[in-house]
Amino acid sequence: MVDPKNIDFYSLGFKFIETRTMFVANHINGEWDEGKLVPFGNFEISPASCVLNYGQGIFEGMKALRGKNGEITLFRPEENGKRFNSSAKRMLMPEYDLGKFMDAIRNVVKVNEEYIPPYDSGGALYIRPILFGYGPVLGVGTANEFKLIIFTVPVGPYFPEGFKGINLEISKKYTRAAPGGTGSTKTLCNYAGTMLPVKETKARGFAQILYLDAVHMEYIEEVGTANFFGVINNKVITPRKTGTILEGITRESVLFLSEKKLEMEIEEREISYNELFDDSCSEAFCTGTAAVITPIASVSLENQKRVFNNGEPGEITRKLYNLLTGIQRLEIDDEFGWIVKI
Repeated sequence: MVDPKNIDFYSLGFKFIETRTMFVANHINGEWDEGKLVPFGNFEISPASCVLNYGQGIFEGMKALRGKNGEITLFRPEENGKRFNSSAKRMLMPEYDLGKFMDAIRNVVKVNEEYIPPYDSGGALYIRPILFGYGPVLGVGTANEFKLIIFTVPVGPYFPEGFKGINLEISKKYTRAAPGGTGSTKTLCNYAGTMLPVKETKARGFAQILYLDAVHMEYIEEVGTANFFGVINNKVITPRKTGTILEGITRESVLFLSEKKLEMEIEEREISYNELFDDSCSEAFCTGTAAVITPIASVSLENQKRVFNNGEPGEITRKLYNLLTGIQRLEIDDEFGWIVKI
């Protein structure tokens, strides 16, 4: 455990820092136990456990924020719980009661309250629920025992640039997911395969990869671990959900805010990467729990490069960022019932 008094909350990156307490629940003989809060620490696991051999595991990403008035908030946490269970179902694991999930999240945030960064730091307490096949297996098949753990980490921005444009490289070499696979699921398997592509693209000076579809290698899917948006012909447009992209909670919120608050037309459709090199696309950004809303300064493909707004955040991107973060941090009235206070 790291003493919160020794943490510089104003210089946090997106790196692991051990906090005081975690929540653990076990699924044995077809039933969940009550679960409990325990000191953060290691645990024993069989070398034959399903997660180690066949990758049967999922996770979620959430944030607890400190509002301007000092209150602690969560943003649409029930949606994370629903997605968690949807992922569990796809990976043939037991679902966890949504009410108990919410209680566990509240409790683990309360006991780690000292690790929540101050309001003016721009940081957050990142909440990581994980569920995995704990029991041993040999043949390819589901485990008979499962473990749920929820731990927390104080973090700064996922992209260290903050609310500044990032430079992306369009990949014609790697893809993230294929039709019929697990692209819409927050399973461990979707992320290990992206490590090499990201390492290579960062070595070339880019912040992340812009992945294309696996069938045509033309239509935009995701920005690394975030959903993609473009402002095209004065519409806020994002790739439609086809089972290959993650159904982001921030994504849904941005679509809603674009239509209801900015009174813009929204559209979910296939977006060819060629559209990004056309003047009809005036802005681009990506969204996610960690990324929040991150402007895209430029996209590159081989010798082609498109710079948006001289590398600065666009007007629509900035308005959406201010709206979303304003609601999350209690600076703007939450008229949609998105905020849960701890």
